[in-house]
Amino acid sequence: MSPQPTFQPDLMAGKVCFMSGATSGINLQIAERFAEAGAALFVISRSSDKVEATVEELRGLGAKADGAAVDVRDYSLVEKAVADCANAFGPIDMVLAGQAGNFLAPAIGMSANAFKSVVDIDLLGSFHVFRASFTHLNRPGASLLAITAPQATNPMPYQTHVCAAKAGVNMLVKSLAMEWGPSGVRVNAISPGPIDDTEGMRRLAGDPEIAAKYKQALALRRWGSKDNIADAALWVTSEAASYVTGTILEIDGGISLGDASSALPI
Repeated sequence: MSPQPTFQPDLMAGKVCFMSGATSGINLQIAERFAEAGAALFVISRSSDKVEATVEELRGLGAKADGAAVDVRDYSLVEKAVADCANAFGPIDMVLAGQAGNFLAPAIGMSANAFKSVVDIDLLGSFHVFRASFTHLNRPGASLLAITAPQATNPMPYQTHVCAAKAGVNMLVKSLAMEWGPSGVRVNAISPGPIDDTEGMRRLAGDPEIAAKYKQALALRRWGSKDNIADAALWVTSEAASYVTGTILEIDGGISLGDASSALPI
């Protein structure tokens, strides 16, 4: 975490947040940031051990926190967890659909079940989290946030499953923003690029030579940090972004612009 807050410390005071996949990586950093900003949090993940550890950590930051072990592919479990959150803390102000699955695999070597698993976790899981939360949202004013990826718009080899799933997440966000906007509910997504110290980058660019080539193709020539994503999540779900909806916020060092390896320093 950042040594000093880069935000108003009480920015989310009194707010209630429901977060899926928030027990590791980027999403855990987002949960920590919201805890530091004064929110009450309810986190879900498939691992009960990770949920317990995260709840303990968030409470250590001074936040009201609870959670449950939930597989987002099971709508009934998600529905119960959302209701438990509302019962514990009150109407929900912010929802994060952050669960994700990824691995490198050629389409011809991937089983149908492997493809389906990623789509079910990323796309179906995001729908489940958003749909189940709607009844308990603090409307108007609630804010929903999905975590997508550059693969949603940038086709990549060995990422067919992720490209398809995340493209679906992007359109889910935009469609729900239109449907739920009249109720005062905002729906947005953050698309993180290559972020340092994450499982995704260890899998996709763990080899130093591959990592060096990857960085050279980025406009900013460096990895981002989990703090970059957490700060963006805090902003886009806060009142400071109250007129922003249906937006895919690209926090990616310029990867979505294309290969910048031929650009030279000025």
